Amino acid sequence: MKKNYVKVNGVIATTATFIRGGEEITLSIPKEATPKKQLHFPLKVLFEDEYLAAIHKPSGIEVSGNKFKTIVNALLQNLKPSPLTDATKPQPVHRLDYATTGIVLVGKTNSSIRTLNKMFEDKLISKTYYAVTIGKMESNGTITTEIDGKPSQSDYKVMESVPSERFGTLNLVELHPKTGRRHQLRKHLLGLGNPILGDKDYALEGLVLKGKGLYLHAHALEFGHPLTHKPIKITDKLPEKFKRIFQESGQ
Repeated sequence: MKKNYVKVNGVIATTATFIRGGEEITLSIPKEATPKKQLHFPLKVLFEDEYLAAIHKPSGIEVSGNKFKTIVNALLQNLKPSPLTDATKPQPVHRLDYATTGIVLVGKTNSSIRTLNKMFEDKLISKTYYAVTIGKMESNGTITTEIDGKPSQSDYKVMESVPSERFGTLNLVELHPKTGRRHQLRKHLLGLGNPILGDKDYALEGLVLKGKGLYLHAHALEFGHPLTHKPIKITDKLPEKFKRIFQESGQ
């Protein structure tokens, strides 16, 4: 923050400057700083209390980072201020990929942020995803392929399958990641030979659907409230583009 200052005969004065008379004294008052540009981006709030919140993250926006348009920069305008003594700027406690839709959990106090981070680390928050995958699959299974040399586990269940002229078969798959590796579900499903529809990075040659986005959705979170310990289940309904493929799924 710029400060006011006094000049005597063109030189910035200090407490040691003597005034003898006849000097030219000027006061410099800096202009008000231009307010920071604010992001105007409405978010759907799925759950909120004084400790935490959960929002729907659309596709095509980062949760955080150096960009102006991020979920982090949109939280203040969409959430109510916490009245608690350790309230802080709302902060996401986990991430979703740029192209993934669904639930992002947010802490609103310092204590809840610390506790939720520890709960994710200790695998005390159950996550349910839905994806549309390509190709015939077993009805259910567990994928344990290591990712970046680290143990990883994803459980899956095929909820519905429909024939596709271009892709052979498309599946609505319920996924439960038991670990939290980067791009875990996308890598695991590609390794199974059933990549996620619309995935440009983890795909089989000739089977990339362009222009429709990634068909991966963070559907539900279940956990004990970090302060009250009351069981909480937050859900975010499937995007319309899923429903258009599986009209009879009832999801």
